[in-house]
Parts: sequence; C-alpha cells; structure tokens
Amino acid sequence: MEEKEVETLDAEKHESKKHNKTKKIKKIVHNEEDILKIKELEGELLKARADNINYRKRKDEEVSRMLEFANEDIAKDILPIVDNFERAINLDDTNLDDELSKFLAGFKMIYCHLVEVLEKYEIKAIDGVNIPFDPTIHQGVLTEKVEGMESGMVAEVMQKGYILKGKVIRPAMVKVSE
Repeated sequence: MEEKEVETLDAEKHESKKHNKTKKIKKIVHNEEDILKIKELEGELLKARADNINYRKRKDEEVSRMLEFANEDIAKDILPIVDNFERAINLDDTNLDDELSKFLAGFKMIYCHLVEVLEKYEIKAIDGVNIPFDPTIHQGVLTEKVEGMESGMVAEVMQKGYILKGKVIRPAMVKVSE
C-alpha cells in the first residue's frame, strides 16, 4: 500500500472514532434528558397518588359525617309533632277523672315513646330556664324585665331546642330577661 492510502485510511479511522464519540456523547445527553423526564414523571405519579389518598380520606370523612347526621332531617320533621304533644299534655288540669284527662293519658304515652326514640338516636332537648342566654343554642325572640332575675338570663322557653350528637338542629326559642 502506498503512503497516501495509509494516511487516508488513518484519517478515515480517526474520523470514524470522532463520529462514534459524538454519537456516544449525544446518547449520554439523550439518556440524561430521559432520566430527567423519568424523574419528572415519577414526581407527577407520586403527586397523583398523594392526591388520590387525600381524596379518599376526604370522601371517607364526608361519608362518616353524613352517616352520623343522617337522622337530622327526620328529627327536624318529628320535632313539631313532639311540640304539639307537649301543648296537648299541658291542657290537662288537676281533675284526672274527666274525659279530657283520660284522652290525654293516651297522648302522654305516645309522647313518652317519641321522647324515648329521640333519646335513642342521641337527640336531646336543650335545657332552658334560668341559664345564661347563649346565641349558639338559643334564639331570643322576646326580652322582658323579670324581677329577681339577672339580665341576659333565659326567663322562659317558648319552644324547646334540640341537639343531635353535639350539633344544634333547632335552637330553643326563648324569652330573655333585661
């Protein structure tokens, strides 16, 4: 072989090596880009998993709250019936032998059963007279000066209020002393 041909072959080899190095460098850069993209996607996946877990927790809490207060609507519908029974029972006088007293005895039994059902489902009446007025459980509808009573005290309960598992479902309508 001639010298020129050897130089040309050497130059071609050198050029080929140079080209292979460039390809390897591009491949490495390409792999680094892939690694960055993979890390980015892993981060997005972890975020999506965390969002999913948080969503499940929120839904579980919401369902739990819904189940805890599922009886609220029916309780609100029953409370006026209890109020009417109380009004009817208050009509009874001291004469227990008359027809009205006998009739109201049946009302009293129904009323007692309704109260038992309310208590069974943790629906409790708000205590009322001679306690400080509390706007979270009372609805003040009247004020009146009452002798012997401090200002801001509940003087009379006009309509009972009720609490379901610590939540006020109907505030007590009260008269407050001035």
